[in-house]
Amino acid sequence: MVTGPTTYAVQPARPLAAEARAVVAAVLDPEVPVLTIDDLGILRDVTVDDDGSIVVTITPTYSGCPAMEAITADVTAALAQRGYHDVSVRLVLAPAWTTDWMSDAGKARLLEYGIAPPQPRSDSKVLVALTLRCPQCGSPDTRELSRFGSTACKSLWACNTCKEPFDSFKSI
Repeated sequence: MVTGPTTYAVQPARPLAAEARAVVAAVLDPEVPVLTIDDLGILRDVTVDDDGSIVVTITPTYSGCPAMEAITADVTAALAQRGYHDVSVRLVLAPAWTTDWMSDAGKARLLEYGIAPPQPRSDSKVLVALTLRCPQCGSPDTRELSRFGSTACKSLWACNTCKEPFDSFKSI
């Protein structure tokens, strides 16, 4: 008895949560492109359901953040480039995002980029920065120009020493 070649249907591999998380964690924030969404602290969870679908959970820096639409598209595109097309992105508002969720590496990249990183906050009291170190020259001789900077998450400052303006991430 002669038989023909056997063919097998190749099933795509079920995505691993760790692999999917690594892909998503590398997505850049569209407003501050030196930060990944993981560094920013908005990436909350990446899970893979039994059927292989990927669920990404993110928390916006504030409700109504206009970057969420772009981030959702970027997350979906990054996973699609790796062959994962069954993706959903969930936005969760509670618990509310805080700058305490930002990574130390992300804060260092902000400083290198010319944005003063947020100061640690305290849940027991409200802290208002009277001065910040200039990310350009390091001088503490700075002043706040506006509570609102290039995005709602930042305020606008100027250095009295080097005369350069700079953004500061608000401590939230």
